[in-house]
Amino acid sequence: MTHKPICIGVLGTHSTGKTALLRRIEMELRGHGLAVARTGRLAKRAADIGLPKMSRHTVQSTEWIIAQGIADEIACGAQGAEVVLVDRASLDAVAYYEAALEYRGEHPHRLEKERIRLLAATQLPKFQLLLATVLDPDVPVDQSHDYDRRYRGLVDRHVHSLLADEQIPHQRVTSDSHSHSHAIERALQLCLKEAAV
Repeated sequence: MTHKPICIGVLGTHSTGKTALLRRIEMELRGHGLAVARTGRLAKRAADIGLPKMSRHTVQSTEWIIAQGIADEIACGAQGAEVVLVDRASLDAVAYYEAALEYRGEHPHRLEKERIRLLAATQLPKFQLLLATVLDPDVPVDQSHDYDRRYRGLVDRHVHSLLADEQIPHQRVTSDSHSHSHAIERALQLCLKEAAV
């Protein structure tokens, strides 16, 4: 690998438009001739190998998701991507895990919680842009998914609390079309500027 790709990550609770947002960014970037790769489907892949997901997340499933996400991002760069779009940045897995613990009324050992947070935090410097979707409870979700409203809300709260507590630079993306357009424009400007350097 002779270059370091531009890395844009998205995080947020389920069915808040993360994947659709990254698809739109990908289309715009490809339209400008950039080589783009998109990672994702980590929770499904974890479930496919027998790891728990959603409100049943454990420290092991969280660690696997973070580690597999890192491996996927590296593979994209090694295969020549100029831009890597990360569907569920590392901190997202921590929010899902901590929301699952709260949902179940469990309290992990302090050092275990710190270890998982640190693992995710080591990845944050690689992101040139983080987009955090915001839950709008009035927007209907896909009825084919059996979503627990309480858990979905907890994940949203944990995502934004982690970002605020750690003072991590990011852009909030609401369900409003103008907010999505602004996020896409910011990603496009960033990538075109970096590509020109």
